[in-house]
Amino acid sequence: MQASPADSATLPPQQSQPDKQGRAGDSPRSHDGIPWWLWVLAGALFFAHMTLSLRIHQRMLSNAFDLGIFEQVIRSYADGHLPVSEVKGPDFPVLGDHFHPVLALVAPFYRLWPSPQVLLVVQAALIAVSVLPLALWARRALGSGAAAVIGTCYGLSWGLANAAGFDFHEVAFAVPLLACSLAALGSDRLRAAAFWAVPLVLVKEDLGLTVAVIGFLIARRGDRRLGIATAAAGLAGTALAMLVILPAFNPQGSYAYTHWLTTGPEGGGESGLLDLLYKGTIGLITPEAKVTTLLFLLAPTLFLALRSPLLWVALPTLVWRFASGLWTHWGTSYHYSIVLMPIVFAAFIDALVRRQSSGASLRRYLVGSAAITALLLPQFPLWQLAKPETWRPDPRVAVAHKLMDRIPDGATVQASNQLVPQLTDRTSVSLYGWADSRPNPEWIMVDTLVPQQRRWPLSPGEERISLDRALTQGYRTAAEQAGFVLLTRSG
Repeated sequence: MQASPADSATLPPQQSQPDKQGRAGDSPRSHDGIPWWLWVLAGALFFAHMTLSLRIHQRMLSNAFDLGIFEQVIRSYADGHLPVSEVKGPDFPVLGDHFHPVLALVAPFYRLWPSPQVLLVVQAALIAVSVLPLALWARRALGSGAAAVIGTCYGLSWGLANAAGFDFHEVAFAVPLLACSLAALGSDRLRAAAFWAVPLVLVKEDLGLTVAVIGFLIARRGDRRLGIATAAAGLAGTALAMLVILPAFNPQGSYAYTHWLTTGPEGGGESGLLDLLYKGTIGLITPEAKVTTLLFLLAPTLFLALRSPLLWVALPTLVWRFASGLWTHWGTSYHYSIVLMPIVFAAFIDALVRRQSSGASLRRYLVGSAAITALLLPQFPLWQLAKPETWRPDPRVAVAHKLMDRIPDGATVQASNQLVPQLTDRTSVSLYGWADSRPNPEWIMVDTLVPQQRRWPLSPGEERISLDRALTQGYRTAAEQAGFVLLTRSG
C-alpha cells in the first residue's frame, strides 16, 4: 500500500495557527489513534528496560540506596501508613527526606505483588509510556519515519538506560508527565501543557521549579494568565515542600539537602560566599564532567535542541546538579539525567519543526541522531543485555538466598548493601556498617566477597573488625558459606 503524504518523513511539516483557545488547528491526521508500530516500539522498550532492571536485581546488584529505601516507602503505603524507611534510620519518616507522595500510586500494585521487582516493572512502564506523546507529536509534525527514528533514539537514550540500570527512583514518574506536557506545549495546546506539568510537584520537591519554567513558556506563547498560574503553582509547590512539609517531618527540623550547595567539591567543609559565587558561575561548567554531561545530552540531537526554547525546561535540574558539591550529580552516571531526556528530545522535535526541516535536511538529522545513539549505546547499561555474563548464572546467588531463607519474616536485620533489597519485602532490614542503622538487630548477614568497586560503606578491614566485635557482643555464627556470613542473637 502506498504511504499517504502525511506519513512521509520527506515532506515538510504542516504548519497550523493557534486558535482562540491556544490550541493548534488540528488536521484530520491529528485525531488518528496510536499506530500499531508505535505500540510495538513502546512494548519493545518496556521489555528491554524491564529485563535489564530485573536481571540486575536477580544478580544481586541492586542496592540499599535506593531500591531498598523505595521498597520500604511503598511497602509503608501498601500497609496503610505514612512512609518510613529502616535503611534511612529506625522508623525514619521519608517525607522528611524527599517529597514524593506520587509513590503511593504504586501501593496497589505492591499489595498484589509484594516484591521489589514490582517497582522495577513500574519504572520500565513509565519510561516506555513516555515515548508515545513525543513520537505522536513527531508523527503529526514531521511524518511517521521521523517519529519512528526519534522515538527509538529517545527510548534508547543513555539517561533512560542509566535510570533503568540503577535501581528505582521516584523521578521516573516525571518522565511521562514531562513528555506529555512538552508535546502539548510544542503543539500550542497550552491548557494540556499546564495540566500535565502541575502534578510534577508531587514527584519531587525540586520539580516545582521545572513547572515554573513551563509556566513561563506558556505565558510566552500567549496565555499569560495560564502561564502565571502554572508558574505560581510550581513555585508554591517547591516552597511548601522545602520550607514546610519536609522540615516538619525531618527529625532535624530542616530540609536535609541544603548541604549539597554549602559543601566543597569533595563533600567536606562549609563553603563561603566566594565559593557559592564560584559554584553559581564558573563552577557550573567545571570540572570537565559537567561539560561532558552537556555534550552527551545534546549530541543525540546534533545540538539542534539548543535552538528550541523548550530546552529551558532543563535549566532547574542542570543548575542544582552542577552547583552541587556532590560529584555524583555532575556526570552521566546514576539516574540523575532521566528527567532531562524528554526535555532534550522535545526540544529536538520543536527545533526540527521550527526550521521546517524536510527532505534531505530532515534525513540528515535523523541519520545523525540514530548514529550518535548507536555509538553511545555500548557505553551505558542497556548494552548489558547483549553481554554473555549478564545471563550466566552465579552459584553464589543461590547460596545467598538459601541463607536468607533462614531469617524469619518480620525479623530485624542488618545486611550488606546488595543484600538489603533482597530482604526488604519481608523483614525490617537496614544497612550493615551504616551509622544510622537500627542497632542490635536480631540477624546480621554480610557478603565478605563484594568487589572493591561495589563495596560500601565498610572497607574489608572495617568489616572484619565489625564482625569480630559482633561475635563478642552476643552474636553467634548461624552459617558461613561462599563468602556469606550469617550471624544471629536468637537461640
